[in-house]
Amino acid sequence: MIRQDLSERAAALRGSRVPFVHARVVWAARPTSAKPGDEAIVLGDGTIEGFVGGECAEATVRQQSLEALPSGDTVLLRITPTPEPEQEGKRVVHNPCLSGGTVEIFLEPSLPPPLVQVAGDSPTAVALSALGRPLGFAMEAWRGEVRPDAVAVVVASHGKHEEAPLVAALEADVPYVGLVASRKRGAAVVSGLPVDDQRRSRVHTPAGLDIGAGTAEEVALSILAEIVAGQPRKARAGHPLVVDVCHDTDPVCGMTVVAGGDTLRAEEGGRTVWFCGPGCQRAFVADPGAYAVEP
Repeated sequence: MIRQDLSERAAALRGSRVPFVHARVVWAARPTSAKPGDEAIVLGDGTIEGFVGGECAEATVRQQSLEALPSGDTVLLRITPTPEPEQEGKRVVHNPCLSGGTVEIFLEPSLPPPLVQVAGDSPTAVALSALGRPLGFAMEAWRGEVRPDAVAVVVASHGKHEEAPLVAALEADVPYVGLVASRKRGAAVVSGLPVDDQRRSRVHTPAGLDIGAGTAEEVALSILAEIVAGQPRKARAGHPLVVDVCHDTDPVCGMTVVAGGDTLRAEEGGRTVWFCGPGCQRAFVADPGAYAVEP
């Protein structure tokens, strides 16, 4: 099998701020179709691109990846056909349908960096973009609309076109909304916004922590510090992390599987039955009455 290079696909997903899990086989014991270095990308709807093993191993990778994606935590997954005790640093999953080999797969969620939108082209706005990127933020100029995954909108236009980005950010419930202005002018701008008092109270003005900032760079530093202090450093979900995914139990082997996407299935008694692999599917279709299916 020709090993698929997923680096360009991963780069495209990151560029589009689409969350995914990168799965790479790091160890394999025969007999198994997967080899160390094999890799796949698991999207939030359970779609798998690439190869990390046959249908049974893939079903476990899909289910475990979708569990790991919301937290962003990496997982060293060990899939084994025979029951094993827990191992420190590994998540051990017993999959009785494997061909006989054991595989270990490193699951690495890729979540987009937190997005900060900046309105204005003042020295403070320029400094914000310059300082924010090395701190791990995705910095973007305001272009007339709030991105659904923005964690902050900072208006640093020094009196030019301030109302529109402030109102849009407040109505979108962006976690941090800041206005760079003097205390007096900032209060006047906020009081005139066409929103209710509760929303007005959410505007940080003067934006930033009081660190005695004097230069544009120091003001930018104080604003970024205030953003960090007020919320977790994870991005808001613009693209849903996990899309309409439920779990079910394979009635043949008892494995937990994703009910949806590319998971194998069969219709029985007015409901859909899901399977970890073709062996379980064939066994069920041949004799549905031999397996208990919950309504």
